[in-house]
Amino acid sequence: MSQKYDFDTPVTRRGTHSYKWDITPEDDVLPFWVADMDFPTAPAIIDALKKRVEHGVFGYTLVPDSYYDAIINWFRNRHGWEIQKDWIIYTSGVVPAISCALKAMTLPGEKVLVQTPVYNCFFSSIKNNGCEIIENPLVRDGNSYAIDFDDFERKCEDEKTMVFLLCNPHNPSGRVWKKEELERMNKICMRNGVKVISDEIHCELVMPGYTFTPFASISEACRKNSVILNSPTKSFNIAGLQIANVICSDVTLRRRINRAININEVCDVNPFGPIALEAAYNDSGEWLDALKEYLYENYKTVKAFFFKNLPNIEVLRLEGTYLVWLDISSLELTSDEATEELLKHGKVLLNSGTLYGKHAGQGYLRLNIACPRVMLQEGLRRIGRVLSSYTIGDQEFGCPA
Repeated sequence: MSQKYDFDTPVTRRGTHSYKWDITPEDDVLPFWVADMDFPTAPAIIDALKKRVEHGVFGYTLVPDSYYDAIINWFRNRHGWEIQKDWIIYTSGVVPAISCALKAMTLPGEKVLVQTPVYNCFFSSIKNNGCEIIENPLVRDGNSYAIDFDDFERKCEDEKTMVFLLCNPHNPSGRVWKKEELERMNKICMRNGVKVISDEIHCELVMPGYTFTPFASISEACRKNSVILNSPTKSFNIAGLQIANVICSDVTLRRRINRAININEVCDVNPFGPIALEAAYNDSGEWLDALKEYLYENYKTVKAFFFKNLPNIEVLRLEGTYLVWLDISSLELTSDEATEELLKHGKVLLNSGTLYGKHAGQGYLRLNIACPRVMLQEGLRRIGRVLSSYTIGDQEFGCPA
């Protein structure tokens, strides 16, 4: 299937005002940091956008019924989740949606529970709403992570904890939470009057052998106790088109979130976001499946490289997302020092683990593998040359074809 779509040919992004590529002045830096992909989006999306551009008028946008139908049909067919139109509120992005949901569900001074290491915008959204961050650190379990449920319950029992902000699938650990894990977390939350906001933006990017479970699809209890945030932007590489959805079945809570979205002026979307969403959900499933195959081969390339060349750097299991979590705790470098060395001496840009939790992310790096394999292989060679001086000495670094 993947041969039908070209993920191998590099696309020049430098000089296009790309946040990922143009953040550094040097033109020889390879970026493996911010979570967007270096592939053109699905052909059906490009065609739909071309048609809209040719119209030539880009006024204020009315979101049609077909937009809601596309969301409902996609999640029914892909994930067995029945969504009603009235539950859906569109907005400009998942991060604005997080902030609006927090405004609707908390008061300043209350606590929001997160599982660290976790997506860095969780921290800023919580702080910007005047709330306190409370951490349930994930526990290393072999080459992956597990939930410390005893600690989770203790944190939920805190009378000031109002919301659990869940990342499902989890960024940056790569976990795709199992149904029983999600259900157990919800039961603990409900016993303690804690609502769940589930960021599910990476939900389509699941590796072979794993299944994504929408939190609200598990049971009526999960649905009633949660607010779901999702978007096609990560999976179809259309983040710049600024489109996302809040899905909430509770009419009172939904009204409060909708008001917060309007107060914060993120209630309007541009003409291209809804069109791209419809083309993604209606006509681009095959492209997505081919993309996931390619990403999985990229992940295997990363695994093979480190196993051969830098075996003391552990590549954690990737169940979902295209963000690989690297354990560099065996090096005589902090995470921040490692990213500085890689940028200065290797001309590669990765994320320091401390971005996702000062303590929980120390000793880790996050590597974005959503790029043509030739770029990934060159990046790995550069990483190997730099980090070898802190591990096993100079050598030539081979990368699987």
